[in-house]
Amino acid sequence: MHAWHVDRPGPAETRKFELREEPAPRPGPGELLVRVRACGVCRTDLHVVEGDLPVHRPGVVPGHEVVGEVIELGAGVAGFAGGDRVGIAWLRSTCGVCRYCRRGAENLCPYSTYTGWDADGGYADFATVPAAYAHRLPEGYSDAELAPLLCAGIIGYRALQRSALPPGGRLGIYGFGASAHLAAQVALAQGAEVHVLTRDPRARRLALDLGAASAAGAAAPPPEPLDAAILFAPVGDLVPPALAALDRGGTLAVAGIHLTDIPSLNYQEHLFQERQLRSVTANTRQDAHEFLTFAGEHRLQVVTTPYSLDRADAALADLANDRVHGAAVLITG
Repeated sequence: MHAWHVDRPGPAETRKFELREEPAPRPGPGELLVRVRACGVCRTDLHVVEGDLPVHRPGVVPGHEVVGEVIELGAGVAGFAGGDRVGIAWLRSTCGVCRYCRRGAENLCPYSTYTGWDADGGYADFATVPAAYAHRLPEGYSDAELAPLLCAGIIGYRALQRSALPPGGRLGIYGFGASAHLAAQVALAQGAEVHVLTRDPRARRLALDLGAASAAGAAAPPPEPLDAAILFAPVGDLVPPALAALDRGGTLAVAGIHLTDIPSLNYQEHLFQERQLRSVTANTRQDAHEFLTFAGEHRLQVVTTPYSLDRADAALADLANDRVHGAAVLITG
């Protein structure tokens, strides 16, 4: 098979990120072997390749928005059959017994592992996944459309929950890429009024086309105070203006796994009147189930830019330079 490996993370001019030919993996006990048909290109992959995240598995194959076909079952697997279309997402395993797992917060499990970081992911022709962490996928979507749902969609959904948006409330979205354009559609379907703040003119047009009430520059004040906001752009400088845009009691949820440094905050301007700042850490399988069920019941418009597997480096470069419209997706099958 063909697979991309991050042999030396770093900036484009110094990193070693190579496409190699090698034997396909075999499923271990409790695992599925999946022929990859599409894999989304997530900003977290960029953080892995560029070294923003510490190395967990040397030479790892990135990619955690994987849509594929089951071709082999490991020992002890039940509930799946060859030919099933399944999804592989970021969360790969948890311990199941720690206090976080027991209370339903498996995303905080200190022993959790992640696809494309701790284990090889979907920038390849084949991938494995523990069957307990494989996802059933909704009908009515192409492989390319499904891929971004498996992280961008799920994380956007969790970020929306963390933002504590009240029914019919006003939501601000900072940055409008793969995750944001899906979270916005969920919020709109739930009756929210959505205001988008992003530097990309194409993204602002997409936001308005999807039904946003307004779209302006990333640091611009929204037309009215916000009940909740989500920061998708990994830019700490946007935290103060996003907090200042909140109405009394509003919440800002930061959706990314990586964020540049946050400038000093002024208590009276940014936090007083019970404004809240929250982070988002991974997701639970319940989050994934709820979001994928929602996607099956509400046809989401998934905007994608396709790349062949051998152009994964170009896809990451385009993502880093804001040249991707919607979500970048590698097409392998």
